[in-house]
Amino acid sequence: MMRLLLFWFLLTAKTTWATNGLWDCGDLSNAYGPFDYRIATQQQKQLVESAHFPANVEALLKGHSGKIGADIDYTLRAFPNHPRALMAMVRLSEKEKRDRPDGARYTVECYFDRALRFAHDDPNVRLVYGIYFLRKNDARAALRQFEEAKALGLEDPNLDYNFGLAYFELGDYAKSQEHAQRAYALGFPLTGLREKLQAKGQWK
Repeated sequence: MMRLLLFWFLLTAKTTWATNGLWDCGDLSNAYGPFDYRIATQQQKQLVESAHFPANVEALLKGHSGKIGADIDYTLRAFPNHPRALMAMVRLSEKEKRDRPDGARYTVECYFDRALRFAHDDPNVRLVYGIYFLRKNDARAALRQFEEAKALGLEDPNLDYNFGLAYFELGDYAKSQEHAQRAYALGFPLTGLREKLQAKGQWK
């Protein structure tokens, strides 16, 4: 009977933890923080970024206190919704061709899971998550994240540009052009989307 109860407890705990992202992606407790990057003080940001997320780490050139993945991991444990650090982890995963970059505690998906558990109302997390899906060639999943970012009030030419890229990949050139025009009207500098639409004869 005790063995059955123990088995039931472990099965229930595993299901609960998996549902909450705790089984594979860890809980959010940390020695320093975690802090919401949107409202963290400059001192809190400086303390972490100067030691673990300087320019050479963000550019994936070399680690500062150890491996690049470990430095970005530390940054994301202190600030789970740090958008530039999330994007850096995505790029590192692509560079190394592995879901869990060298030195990182978790997979890229886990870092997004942790960010959304910590700050579910942060539209910038949704934007970066959508970009991640775009880079994984999943335009529909990307659109869902971009819609969430929009619903949370994000107004950013980067969002429109990536909306346009997602619609382009799905063959909806009218919506792609609509978002592209909006992004460029707001001063977005990259010309790739316009060139894609021009190549299809869809740019006006």
